[in-house]
Amino acid sequence: MARTNKEILIVDDSLAIRTSMSIVFKEMGHRVRIAEDGFAALRQVRQDITDILITDLNMPGMSGFELLYVFRQRFPAIQTIAMSGSSSRGEVFPGVVADAFFQKGQGIEGLMRIMARLAQTERRAPHPSSAVLPLRMNEAHITLPRTQALRFPARNA
Repeated sequence: MARTNKEILIVDDSLAIRTSMSIVFKEMGHRVRIAEDGFAALRQVRQDITDILITDLNMPGMSGFELLYVFRQRFPAIQTIAMSGSSSRGEVFPGVVADAFFQKGQGIEGLMRIMARLAQTERRAPHPSSAVLPLRMNEAHITLPRTQALRFPARNA
């Protein structure tokens, strides 16, 4: 079976995590982009769509909780992986709308198993307007047409 290389967007407020994950995925032949928070991720997706979103949940600005909600509403065909170091048992936080959850500290092998599982799952049909992300953003807030913005309390990761 031929391996298909993916476009992966890694979103984390930690430069070390973004960099190390980016190196690993590039070595595997994937195309990788990185963003430091949810707002930066949305700016990147406005320019070029991605296959897989891997996002930390606890970030300043727009949290991963909010980013995942936007992706689920606007881009249901994009597979999503939430990650956090806050869940002590590797369980998904309640209310997280992601296809999978990665517990930080499990090692890259755990993430590779998750990605292999996702590769075998059927993708959802794309949202009719998924080719364009009609968001207006500024430093203070984000406006989501036809979608209600959610605020989640920040947690330390």
